[in-house]
Amino acid sequence: MKEYKRYLITSALPYANGPVHIGHLAGVYVPADIYARYLRLRGRDVRFICGSDEHGVPITLQAKKLGCSPQDVVDKYHKIIKESFEKFGISFDIYSRTTSAIHEKTASDFFRKLYDDGKFIEKESEQFYDEEAGQFLADRYITGTCPKCGAENAYGDQCEKCGSTLSPDELINPKSAISGSNPVKKKTKHWYLPLDKYESWLKQWILADHKEWKTNVYGQCKSWLDGGLQPRAVSRDLDWGVPVPVEGAEGKVLYVWFDAPIGYISNTIELMPGQWEKWWKSEDTKMVHFIGKDNIVFHCIVFPVMLKAYGDGFILPDNVPANEFLNLEGDKISTSRNWAIWLNEYLDEFPGQQDVLRYVLCANAPETKDNDFTWKDFQTRNNSELVAIFGNFVNRAVVLTHKYFDGKVPHKGELSEMDRETLACVASLKDSIERSIENYRFREALKEAMDIARAGNKYLADTEPWKIAKTDLGRVATILNVSLQICASLSIAFEPFLPFTTEKLRQMLNMDKKPWDVLGSSEILEEGHSLNQPQLLFSKIEDETIAFQLEKLDRIKKENEAKKANEQKPAYAPLKEECAFDDFMKMDIRTATVLEAERVPKTDKLLKLLIDTGIDKRVIVSGIAECYSPEEMVGKQICILANLAPRKIRGIESKGMILMSREENGKMKIVSPEERMGNGASIG
Repeated sequence: MKEYKRYLITSALPYANGPVHIGHLAGVYVPADIYARYLRLRGRDVRFICGSDEHGVPITLQAKKLGCSPQDVVDKYHKIIKESFEKFGISFDIYSRTTSAIHEKTASDFFRKLYDDGKFIEKESEQFYDEEAGQFLADRYITGTCPKCGAENAYGDQCEKCGSTLSPDELINPKSAISGSNPVKKKTKHWYLPLDKYESWLKQWILADHKEWKTNVYGQCKSWLDGGLQPRAVSRDLDWGVPVPVEGAEGKVLYVWFDAPIGYISNTIELMPGQWEKWWKSEDTKMVHFIGKDNIVFHCIVFPVMLKAYGDGFILPDNVPANEFLNLEGDKISTSRNWAIWLNEYLDEFPGQQDVLRYVLCANAPETKDNDFTWKDFQTRNNSELVAIFGNFVNRAVVLTHKYFDGKVPHKGELSEMDRETLACVASLKDSIERSIENYRFREALKEAMDIARAGNKYLADTEPWKIAKTDLGRVATILNVSLQICASLSIAFEPFLPFTTEKLRQMLNMDKKPWDVLGSSEILEEGHSLNQPQLLFSKIEDETIAFQLEKLDRIKKENEAKKANEQKPAYAPLKEECAFDDFMKMDIRTATVLEAERVPKTDKLLKLLIDTGIDKRVIVSGIAECYSPEEMVGKQICILANLAPRKIRGIESKGMILMSREENGKMKIVSPEERMGNGASIG
């Protein structure tokens, strides 16, 4: 395995349109932090880079919802996210933001170089446009019925109910999320990154050279490459983002997927203005991206193509260990449904218990498949593992040392076979933890770290120093010396996983932070070294605490169910002004049958109908083509307003109006007699 001089670790930039939740932590930030802390303990030169992603449509949608500016939104959530990460112990070297001046310049310069080098394709296409709002609509600004599952209010890029990836053209009855109007297609010009030109290079770099990548990452990349890559737009018609830095690009910004990963570079520049290039342009640097599975294509295909196209020595990621998704109590985490455990709320409700959540999220991490977080499992792991195994062993070792040796590390004496086997077990577990972490198997590494505490507990249970203290204090001294060395090893082994706990443990042992290499040594604490007073590393979590959290989730579930039921109720237009009976009697409403039907050319909504009223045959033009096909209309009996004054629609004289029922969501249905009647029958 190649030795690197430096390690550049990046973790996905969280959207600054809401707080961070446990799905983000389990998928990205906890594993990235474990890796960074481990490398630092090994004495490696590490930079851990992240920041808020503050551009893109979700930000503008949130701003419209709150009635404020996008900058107000990102300022609020950037602060919440950054402070939450700090309190949770995520050890970024920098946590910046994509609205910084440094980022705007870096992203703008990056685009400009690719533009000047002729790396983009410029082409015109038709995109949805809101005539009422006077702007082009990004995919998230378009909603409609999902063509896959029939769910209402699916977005133009994804259906949140069934998870299908969509395009706006696939939506049934697309609407603008801004005005609610039906969007039209309008031509616009954009720049595209021709991913297809790099397909053969990507196949070599990923499929041939990186077979060691996680199965889910490698498989998703292979699927994309086997399906054939297409040029991808790098600009968007929006007023929020980094402006496209070329003439004729007014009102256009860099597409967020192009803009955001450049944030890794700009944040590194902000951290180390004069040294950043050796971290991004040296083969002695190992770069690792920590992301969730929804970002695999951007970090394994798109961003590498951007760096390859740019040239100038940019390195590519050595690995992209993406995790799967974490569910909550058997249901998919959803920010829109508030079905999540938010980090800022957890920190308020569980003060001083950051490491309990870190432990549970790592022990239950969705490394190879989607996994589930439950509050009962959270309680069980805390009480049965952290308290009963880790905390119990340390407490017994330190308490017994104070009881028998005044809180000083006793003389080791001659080691028995059991002593040597126990110390050898700890040394062996050190090697296993190293292999697991360096291969991004953090769940396994955490289990192996806990196995050190398990070995310590077994050692104390087997040797029973409290029983032999009256007859052989010298043997007790050896047992407790070995036990305290194991405690010191635990302070090292758990440092990447539980930094707050290991700080407390080091304080109890009265020792400085030690390097990784001494883990497993029998000489970490010198004989005669004074310990501080024992304190509990973990506290038991009671049933009442868990019941409160489950009740909280139950309230959210009920609110969502009520909201869903309310949304499914049809909405109707308000009643019109009162009309007199004589006015109503002027309307001549009759039954009629459709004889012929055809679409009106160059329109999406209009049908031309030839109908038999029983009195005459006439033509009616009606805007029902989105709900009814010509074939469905032929032979259908309808109700018409027969004495409506004729008017021309698209050059066709229309004599009458079809009676329709209409809901506010746009759904329409023809009003027909319950039983077929003769044409010309009066209604009223």
